[in-house]
Amino acid sequence: MDEQKSVQALKAHVALNVKDVEASLAFYRKFLGIEPSKVRTGYAKFDVQNPPLNLTLNQHAFNERGALSHLGIQVSSTDDVLTVRENWIRAGLLTRDEMQTSCCYALQDKTWVRDPDGNEWEVFVVLEDNLAETAPCECGTKVATTESAAACCVPTPIGVTNASGVKEAGCC
Repeated sequence: MDEQKSVQALKAHVALNVKDVEASLAFYRKFLGIEPSKVRTGYAKFDVQNPPLNLTLNQHAFNERGALSHLGIQVSSTDDVLTVRENWIRAGLLTRDEMQTSCCYALQDKTWVRDPDGNEWEVFVVLEDNLAETAPCECGTKVATTESAAACCVPTPIGVTNASGVKEAGCC
């Protein structure tokens, strides 16, 4: 039996199709708090150090959102979630919180933003993992059982701020 060789991964790469690179650049500068490392016609790249990520934006015409559900960054504490949320608010982004939410069979604290093309990003901490299958999935105002857990994890329209008190969400 051949022994599997180990590979030292440098960072994850996410390539997003966007309708308007300029609009997306404005969002991702605020979202990430950094400048892009490369900008060309119809293209931009962010070389994110924390978390390690190669994020590219590729201008491409499309009518609706693609098959992507959402993107996320897992952090180590609720304080980190709140710090990111405050950074986003200071940068002028609309945020939505889900605190103490049961999602994908885990208890989580999270905050969300949406880019100009509707891609949702969450920053989250897992407070308790591997909840029983009988644990409901609470996505904003939705509650799903085991049979409908997949429907629970479908993002729904955002566009609200923390101050509104309205909870709309996809989860996981």
